[in-house]
Amino acid sequence: MCLSASVPLVRLTTISSLRCLVAAACWRLDGPLGDVQSVLARPELAHYVSGWPRPGELGVVAEDGPPVGAAWLRLLPEHDRGYGFVDAETPELSIGVVPTHRGRGIGSLLLKALVLSARAQRHEALSLSVEPDNPARRLYERCGFQVVGAVDGTLTMLLVL
Repeated sequence: MCLSASVPLVRLTTISSLRCLVAAACWRLDGPLGDVQSVLARPELAHYVSGWPRPGELGVVAEDGPPVGAAWLRLLPEHDRGYGFVDAETPELSIGVVPTHRGRGIGSLLLKALVLSARAQRHEALSLSVEPDNPARRLYERCGFQVVGAVDGTLTMLLVL
């Protein structure tokens, strides 16, 4: 069942909205989920949320009562590259849906809303990083993302807007 008609989307306006969903981006059910403090203590992950929002960054959150998913874009500099870094002008996408709400179309809804917002702000492309066996990879491919590289066992994907 797809909840896209009943799960409202609102803009992310504070870091607290992102912090409550950082762990949702750890997609492996058998992998390290960790608490938010543990994730934020790792520089390679913390830069995806620290100082949110900066100019030009966008985000949406899905709520089904409490927040159940979020997607956001981060502009990272050359000296602080993310896993899906392409260049300093291309925002990197992060997305997560809490395990109890996966498989209901929420990720698709979040991604489409964020792509539309990115186009409206005249971004030329979006990038992301995904592990090859992550089920979300199929969603990204359906939305037009293409593999443009690989870093540390993850795929870098790009969507030209």
